[in-house]
Amino acid sequence: MLISIVAPCYNEEAVLDRFHEEVQKVAEELLPLGHDMEFVYVDDGSRDRTLTVLQRLADLDSRVRYVSLSRNFGKEAALLAGLRHASGDSVVVMDADLQHPPALIKRMVELREKGYDQVIARRTRTGDKLTRTLTARLYYRLVNRLVDVRLVDGVGDFRLLSRRVVDAVVNLTEYNRFSKGLFAWVGFPGTTFEYENAAREAGRSSWSMRGLLNYGLDGLLSFNNRPLRAALHLGMVLLLIAGLYTAWIVGAALVNGVQTPGYVTIITAVTGLAGVQMIMLGVIGEYTGRIYYEVKGRPHFLVKATNVERAKDLIP
Repeated sequence: MLISIVAPCYNEEAVLDRFHEEVQKVAEELLPLGHDMEFVYVDDGSRDRTLTVLQRLADLDSRVRYVSLSRNFGKEAALLAGLRHASGDSVVVMDADLQHPPALIKRMVELREKGYDQVIARRTRTGDKLTRTLTARLYYRLVNRLVDVRLVDGVGDFRLLSRRVVDAVVNLTEYNRFSKGLFAWVGFPGTTFEYENAAREAGRSSWSMRGLLNYGLDGLLSFNNRPLRAALHLGMVLLLIAGLYTAWIVGAALVNGVQTPGYVTIITAVTGLAGVQMIMLGVIGEYTGRIYYEVKGRPHFLVKATNVERAKDLIP
């Protein structure tokens, strides 16, 4: 069985050699068991010498396949590029910064042989800051109340996928991609095991707080239309409150006579309603923006350089 390792890379010059050494060790352990391996690295428009390192690794190891994108399209696009260029019977998706321990690949393969189409590694939050842990738990609790698929805290892209799962994910042509949700949406039998959180070996993460927030919003909006439904419900509630308030004002005027309206009441009502309107416009704008990108039909990525001969995969 051929196993493809798909690793998106963005400014990973400092750690790529070390990562490749580790996955080579795993390949040597799996070879006597009848498993061959290929390494598919996707350079997501890196600004350092990542592409140069990948080209050198390809010269030294014939199993290395590299795909260099024309610019930084983001991790989701890089992941899709890797899946499209992977030819293995099973595909292991992982980061190249060694926060996803390569030693776990052997365990994934063993579980795959038991018939699972998805073998998912779930990291513990050992060593994470308390605020980050609490924020993550709150996010997953909220998002699982809203989205149409179930997302699990600690489960990311680090997983083994069977060929039929890979084909199913690749054939989903939506532009706004959220891989965690897509992997859950396609289904197929799967299993999960836990591993200890590992520190990044070199370099620094490209994820900023703003990037994480946007990624979280993608997950919330990509798999449901409930925020739009919530806007309708909120509008109905506000209409009911306005009707009750109007009835109270009319009743008070009939009993006590007409009084001068309170300044604070007016300002509070106007400000509150304006805030609600802006939030609802923002929700509608998010969905409209996604429709805008979908109808354009632009490719998810463009390839600048590759040593993969499967030319049909060069066009997303």
